[in-house]
Amino acid sequence: MSLYVYVEPDDERRQHWGNDFRAIGGTMLKSMSELESYLPRYPETLLVVLGPEVDLDEALMFTAYQRLQRPVIGVVLIRRVIEAGVVLRCLQSGIRELVAEDDEEGLRNASVRSVDLSKALSTSMRGSGDRAPYARVVTVFAGKGGCGRSVVAVNLAVALAGAGRRVLLMDLDLQFGDVAIMMKLAPERNIAGGLPMAGRLDEPGLRSIVTTYRQGLDALLAPPSPAEGEQVRREFVVELLDVARPLYDFVVVDTPAVVTDQVLAALDMSDWFVPIVTPDLPTLKSVRLTSEMFDLLDYPKDKRLLVLNLANTQAGLSPSEVEAAVGMPFTVQVPASRDVPLSVDKGEPIAASHPLHPVSRAIRELGDRVAGVDTGPRRRRGFLRRLFS
Repeated sequence: MSLYVYVEPDDERRQHWGNDFRAIGGTMLKSMSELESYLPRYPETLLVVLGPEVDLDEALMFTAYQRLQRPVIGVVLIRRVIEAGVVLRCLQSGIRELVAEDDEEGLRNASVRSVDLSKALSTSMRGSGDRAPYARVVTVFAGKGGCGRSVVAVNLAVALAGAGRRVLLMDLDLQFGDVAIMMKLAPERNIAGGLPMAGRLDEPGLRSIVTTYRQGLDALLAPPSPAEGEQVRREFVVELLDVARPLYDFVVVDTPAVVTDQVLAALDMSDWFVPIVTPDLPTLKSVRLTSEMFDLLDYPKDKRLLVLNLANTQAGLSPSEVEAAVGMPFTVQVPASRDVPLSVDKGEPIAASHPLHPVSRAIRELGDRVAGVDTGPRRRRGFLRRLFS
């Protein structure tokens, strides 16, 4: 049984990696046609590495098909040179990692991340048996405006969908939600459109009010006017989440900077809680109050993923000071970057337009944690021989 496959038409390149790849039980193939014949015989395959001589269009077509037929399989693509346009096409097709040919360390790390994700997905699917998938709800919250809460929520949803999951992004800032603007989506379909179906909402009803951003990612937008948002009650939020959970792998909930009944409904149904903090005293106070509120509501501490946004800002508190004051470690630190407000102004989430950006990498690390992928430090030597030990 071989879980790992390397496809490379060029004999010299294939020979270069062959011994190491076969040493960990991998299989070397010469062409995409061989790969297409191979996979039906070995459905347990977790990783497919496509070498630099594999035709790009073939690689993208193969990946898009496998994303639907065998979502457990992860594809890592090697290119001689990484170009911005190619990165975007790879992200859209579902390729998990794109690596330059001369970046051996990057290829090793990309392969490890992909296998970890595949194993997590495989375990989840085996555990569900024949039952429909049941989405995990991830609620992003900050008790103070200006922390980048919506930026984190939108890019987290993009990152999760980019790894082959089905994701719903729900904007629960019902008066002043920004998700539509950040994703350049028209809000004709929105939460308020489902109100006539309250109490009897079903799958077709939910699909009639969501807006598709790209394959694998839908958005449930806030109403375009505050008056419509006031009509959305706690019970309807519960109903929306109940209907959505069998249809998606993750529901990412963006929230306002206040605790409303609707926000509490989402928090009560959440599997992960993502409080956002920035390195300044007012935000530090708000996150401490948030932590105390979570304690009073008995939300599990091990399901709280604290995010430090604007982590490399020179002014304000240091990350260690913020951690000490909050009393919990950061899951990720998202660096400050002028590219983020530019992406917001353009309506293009940075995780979609610049997936290799440091901000995108930090958000993807948060997504891996939410998905149960091991992101701990790895100090393995060599390229592949000890990769999957």
